[in-house]
Amino acid sequence: MSRLSEQSFANQQQDKPSLFGKITAYFIRHLQQGIGSLGDLWRTPFTSIMTVLVLGISLTLPATLHLLVKNAKSISSQWDSASEISLFLKLSVNDKAARNLVQRIKLYPEVAEVKYISADAALKEFKVLSGFGQALEYLSANPLPATVLVTPTNRASKTEAARELLQKLSNEREVEQGKLDLEWLSRLEAITKLIEDIVIGLAILLCLSVVLIIGNTIRLAILNQRDAIAVMKLVGATDSFIQRPFLYSGMWYGILGGIVAVICVAILAQYFTGALLRLTDLYQSNFQLIGLSFTEMLLLILSAVVLGLAGSFISVRKHIRAIEPTAD
Repeated sequence: MSRLSEQSFANQQQDKPSLFGKITAYFIRHLQQGIGSLGDLWRTPFTSIMTVLVLGISLTLPATLHLLVKNAKSISSQWDSASEISLFLKLSVNDKAARNLVQRIKLYPEVAEVKYISADAALKEFKVLSGFGQALEYLSANPLPATVLVTPTNRASKTEAARELLQKLSNEREVEQGKLDLEWLSRLEAITKLIEDIVIGLAILLCLSVVLIIGNTIRLAILNQRDAIAVMKLVGATDSFIQRPFLYSGMWYGILGGIVAVICVAILAQYFTGALLRLTDLYQSNFQLIGLSFTEMLLLILSAVVLGLAGSFISVRKHIRAIEPTAD
């Protein structure tokens, strides 16, 4: 009798799954349900394609606006002259005093670079650019002052900081007048900030719409399988087991919708590039539109997946719990 008990205990120990077996079975079960949920989408192609296209187009708009903002920042970062301060020196200031002023300005902590243009160099440049070279030869004296071009640091390039630096430089005794187009700089910063706020607001609204679209799609799928869910609960299936395929469906919607959004943004970028080339040719510029980076593409798809899971989670938590088997 003891031998039979020992053999039975040994058989039970052999039949008992190991920790590795439990983990493997867990992942296999999830893999099966994930593939099965993809099959459910395949069995309703029209509904699935329409939902994926709606999600992709909804995510395309904020992604495209983000692309435009990124390129606008890239363009503005190349306009160093936007924060360049021009100091026109007094006509009585000689070359030595002007160079001493340049050395003092270089010691300013807000200054990144200083360029000195003498009065003679300014006159030569004006002769070449204006086309009045021969007429200027009749002038008895040089009417142009020496100029100092000051480039502030990145921190001092902001509107208020640039205004304070201009005031400090204008107080130098050799300076007749300082000039900085602060109004244009303020408008540029205000427009950039406005575009960023618009992008954030539209992104929030469209993300909410994505959640609602996926939630409604999953709700319809749950209602179509109401009887099957009731039977599964009747035989002992837990809510989490029943919810899992619908959550995977939301994930697949997010992945496919994110891929569609990436493709649409790439197509729009190519279209904008053609229009931009015609514009930059008029200004003799070689600016090229910067598309989405690989990291940004992954973030777009990941965001779509998170939104898909959020919409499906909200829907399954509400509707599956409400389905209970009834005794006939």
